[in-house]
Amino acid sequence: MARFVLNETSYHGKGCVVEIANEIKARGFAKVLVCTDPDLIKFGVAQKVTSVLDGAGIPYEVYSDIKPNPTIENVQGGVEAFKRSGADCLVAIGGGSPIDTAKAIGIIVTNPEFADVRSLEGVAPTKNRCVPIIAVPTTAGTAAEVTINFVITDFQNNKKMVCVDVHDIPVVAIVDPDMMATMPKGLTAATGMDALTHAIEGYITGGAWALSDMFHIEAIRIIAKSLRGAVANDPEGREGMALGQYIAGMGFSNVGLGIVHSMAHPLGALYDTPHGVANAIILPTVMEYNAPATGEKYREIARAMGVQGVDAMTQEEYRKAAIEAVKQLSKDVGIPADLKEIVKPEDVDFLAQSAFDDACRPGNPRPTSVEEIKQLYLSLL
Repeated sequence: MARFVLNETSYHGKGCVVEIANEIKARGFAKVLVCTDPDLIKFGVAQKVTSVLDGAGIPYEVYSDIKPNPTIENVQGGVEAFKRSGADCLVAIGGGSPIDTAKAIGIIVTNPEFADVRSLEGVAPTKNRCVPIIAVPTTAGTAAEVTINFVITDFQNNKKMVCVDVHDIPVVAIVDPDMMATMPKGLTAATGMDALTHAIEGYITGGAWALSDMFHIEAIRIIAKSLRGAVANDPEGREGMALGQYIAGMGFSNVGLGIVHSMAHPLGALYDTPHGVANAIILPTVMEYNAPATGEKYREIARAMGVQGVDAMTQEEYRKAAIEAVKQLSKDVGIPADLKEIVKPEDVDFLAQSAFDDACRPGNPRPTSVEEIKQLYLSLL
């Protein structure tokens, strides 16, 4: 048996952000709490959404106290802001951080027995759907607008908490490439490689099956074709990435990931490393490690990455070709090749244990150990 959960409604294409007002009115919501971050306000990105609300006469308040790796305190502040505001829905504008924060806020408001944010880690047995969320991604990466996951950082324990809850999925996703057009190059590259990691890990994860494979292979193909253009801010590349990352989210949300994510999470918790950068650096090394447990899947990854002549290749050749294609894309968009600038050698034991304990690790196609994960980190230094 396999379960598949997707959001009710999604809009795609340039300018679709105007549909927010129609959805809010059609659903009978009276007031909105907008969740976003300070940079998106500063650079006028959030304004593209609030001006639609203004134009439609929809009352709202803004909560923007959200860090790039959102914290327990950011969630608690948001719960208080929601209660004070008298809002009955959330509009989350941003990358994974504001959307993840909105999910945690929405869950706690309707399930007050989970007011301790740490109680949401893993698969929490919440009973009620969260406050309705309309999610407007501004990065082409996390696909938080269509997933049942959110990640909150527990700084006290140097830990990223992966929370999985079918009750947190946004009711509406507004995937408008215009909302992503102001993303700087580095962020476009990092979030794009995060999306590619979702697609590749989701494709080879233990829980993968026909329905998720269909999404993941198409996502790899679109991302491989679009990411370089998106980094150069070419509209076609932006549009491709907006779609590719969403499709990857439809898949991995339902089948899980693997140790690329497990190894990336502690880097975010300990060093505040951008999640996409951590994933991109780790991905080729872990692909090499996982190859023996992936059957013929790397042939299809290589094909989707645009490698020619894969059918004539031996297993060893197409596995190598898939990994090289990922390395090349990462290099072309300016991602560092190793963790030398990020990881302190004395932290490796802690990182390896954290990665092993991470909620994404059980999905890895190859069974692993703390010691093997430690060796993977060391190989990247």
